[in-house]
Amino acid sequence: MEERVINILLVEDDEVDVMNVKRAFKKYKITNPLYVAGNGIEGLAMLRSQDNQQPKVPESRRLILLDLNMPKMNGLEFLQALRQDESLKRTPVIVLTTSDEDKDRIEAYNLNVAGYILKPVTFNNFAEVMVALNKYWTLCEMP
Repeated sequence: MEERVINILLVEDDEVDVMNVKRAFKKYKITNPLYVAGNGIEGLAMLRSQDNQQPKVPESRRLILLDLNMPKMNGLEFLQALRQDESLKRTPVIVLTTSDEDKDRIEAYNLNVAGYILKPVTFNNFAEVMVALNKYWTLCEMP
């Protein structure tokens, strides 16, 4: 079953949302490794090899959960940089955000996101989203 592991990078600056993701993983026994970056710059650094070192997020079976509203490098800027990087551009990204703006949704889909999900308000709904995403991506064939 080891080959079904998905290396999940959560790019999120809100500590409450990070805690909710971790709580949902624990509560529903989602065992995929979770890596957390506080903004897009950190996220890109965790995905790339640096100084002949392996990236912090293993290169196989990666999935990115991305917030849009972040300091330093927001989610759309992160997506643009990711899609321009030959080694990262095929990485699946799901936007998980509070932004219900049509322009954000359209721009995210133009940058080939796999999904755009509004963050649920309650923890239970948030946890249900994590469970559904986990089930879906576990079934997907990923490089």
